[in-house]
Amino acid sequence: MKGALLVNLGSPESTDPKDVKKYLGEFLMDERVIDVPYWFRSFLVKGIILNTRPKKSAAAYKKIWWEEGSPLIVLSKRLQKKVQQKTELPVSLAMRYGTMTIKKGLQELHDKGVTEVMLVPLYPQFAMATTETIVVLAEEIRKEFFPEIKITDVPAFYNKPEYIKALSNSIKDYLADKDYDHLLFSYHGVPERHIRKSDITKSHCKIDGSCCNTPSKAHEFCYRHQCYQTTKNVISALGLDENMVSTSFQSRLGVDPWLQPYTDRTIVKKAEKDGVKKLAIVTPAFVSDCLETLEEIAMEGKHEFLEAGGEEFYTVPCINDNDEWTDVLAGWINKF
Repeated sequence: MKGALLVNLGSPESTDPKDVKKYLGEFLMDERVIDVPYWFRSFLVKGIILNTRPKKSAAAYKKIWWEEGSPLIVLSKRLQKKVQQKTELPVSLAMRYGTMTIKKGLQELHDKGVTEVMLVPLYPQFAMATTETIVVLAEEIRKEFFPEIKITDVPAFYNKPEYIKALSNSIKDYLADKDYDHLLFSYHGVPERHIRKSDITKSHCKIDGSCCNTPSKAHEFCYRHQCYQTTKNVISALGLDENMVSTSFQSRLGVDPWLQPYTDRTIVKKAEKDGVKKLAIVTPAFVSDCLETLEEIAMEGKHEFLEAGGEEFYTVPCINDNDEWTDVLAGWINKF
């Protein structure tokens, strides 16, 4: 029997600093998130970050927390429920971090008699810290607890026409009655070294402005290429003026170089130097709205833009449980 497991990032159990600290500890100690030797990662996370960041992050979560709970969890559950209504195959939901574990998700499917699992990391673009860590952990859990189950991974879907159509239509619908001067595509950032580590050719990715546009097998696992290609695909689908669109990367951590240009600096530059008065932002690295979209962009980003002289700031919602996106996911599962 076949079934599907949708996997998203995860969330703290509450906005209590203790819960946030527990969640951040699990997240940041992942060797594919902070990819340094264990001793240094432990010193950095447990010795420094977890002594300062939980209170600040808890305050940020409080700003966006819904009555039903974490927006990311609530929206992911809505998505799973709507997808389940459109397929006869069992569909479960899990999170990479937190209490809604991948093991619990696989157990739920196992208890329903599922022996073939379609694993769907809810990330359009491949990255070590997202898709890869989900796939690797799921396989480890399968081997240890569910050896009779076969897992088939769904690869990055940034280039799938049906996904691009759903994403593009959601952007078009939201901005239909909005007057904006520029559309910024903001993707979650990753350290530049992640791009090089993911390069299966070991030579193509130079992050020099041209390698992402030069055909290569490396693009199958190149987050940077896939982000820029997502932007290009939407520009093409919506017939947008390329001069009114740009791409940036948000949420950097630490002092090592991350993918640029940085979103916060881009937002300020658009207002101060480029004369943009009405800015719209879309965040296609995220399927579900979360802290990074609702607080970092919709609140902090808006504040930065208005402080820099901007007048109107629009944050396009993620595709969440959008009907067209739900149809796309259900379609993939039904073909499994």
